[in-house]
Amino acid sequence: MNTFAPHSLLNPHLSGLEEYTPIQPFEVLSKRLGIPASQIVKLDANENPYGPLPAVAEALAEYPYYHIYPDPQQSDLREALSGFVGVPAEHILPGQGADELLDYICRLFLSPGDAILNAPPTFGMYSFDAKLEGAQVIDVWRRADYSVDVEEIERRTANGEQQLATSDWGLGDDLRSLIANRQSPIAKLLFLTSPNNPSGTWLPDDDLRRLLALPLLVVLDEAYVEFANQPSRAGWVLAHDNLIVLRTFSKAAGIAGLRLGYGIVPAWLMPHLWKFKQPYNVNVAASVAGLASLHHTDQIMAVVGKLKTERDRLFAALSAISYLRPYPSEANFVLCRVEGQDAAALKQSLERQGILVRYYNKPGLDNCIRISVGRPEQTDRLLEALRRM
Repeated sequence: MNTFAPHSLLNPHLSGLEEYTPIQPFEVLSKRLGIPASQIVKLDANENPYGPLPAVAEALAEYPYYHIYPDPQQSDLREALSGFVGVPAEHILPGQGADELLDYICRLFLSPGDAILNAPPTFGMYSFDAKLEGAQVIDVWRRADYSVDVEEIERRTANGEQQLATSDWGLGDDLRSLIANRQSPIAKLLFLTSPNNPSGTWLPDDDLRRLLALPLLVVLDEAYVEFANQPSRAGWVLAHDNLIVLRTFSKAAGIAGLRLGYGIVPAWLMPHLWKFKQPYNVNVAASVAGLASLHHTDQIMAVVGKLKTERDRLFAALSAISYLRPYPSEANFVLCRVEGQDAAALKQSLERQGILVRYYNKPGLDNCIRISVGRPEQTDRLLEALRRM
């Protein structure tokens, strides 16, 4: 009798890993709720309710070479991105969504026994990807206003006693030796989102400068930066060897379903990423859509302007509802604390009416909902339902 148990071959640190819970798409929601997709108001995933530009659909329809493998260097896309973000193409790496680049970063830098610094409540993929590599997650909780506790991050880093100069960053023996000779894990990466998801909080320049002075590789996720009233820090990468900035086409460009993101990366790291990435990681449809979007950035920013105006209207209206406490946001969503009633019941009541919002009940987000900014008619339907409760 064969007693071999294939499951015994699994990496032991993966056995207790919690599954990441993604948002469900229209077709799944429609079947589950028994409501036609056209009648669902989907405000739970921070998607762009206007979708891609007409030029994107035209470019996808006219592209003749879907039977040919994509350019592994993504040369045209990187050049177009260079013009958009103002950084040389040699510093830009596209990915199958920013999530793929997060995965690359964690795999390049983390091994079992390492650690990352995380600033919850925030996007869940940072801790998820770190745990995939067997790394520990050191949580430095945000303050009550969801600002980053810079002083506590500085204290945690000082206690770690990892004194590496900027010039030491890399994959060399010096870093490996330092880690091997320590009993406690060294936090090698610091993940931050600005604007933060789900709070919409902006990380001030002075705070970022203080964090960049620490012996950490700082990964700044700017998925929502187009909606902010502040400029991107993509150009900072040219002056800071320990900064990576991540961006996406999912939000402002409205092509979340095509999965296209990009990283702005210091020069020393790019050769490692080129060796590491899958050769055809960005499919031709995503590349075509990305290029078409970049050729019409004025139209994209016009849509962003409409969503920012609608965000302000949504925030003002939510502030007038007695049981909701909305937080100011620099993103395309508004986080609300529900007071005097159960947020889960509120979410379920809205869902029965075909209105979807994100519900939270965990540390820092107890009894909260997050509402994506929709079209004006979607906002009206949401507000009507909320006022009836």
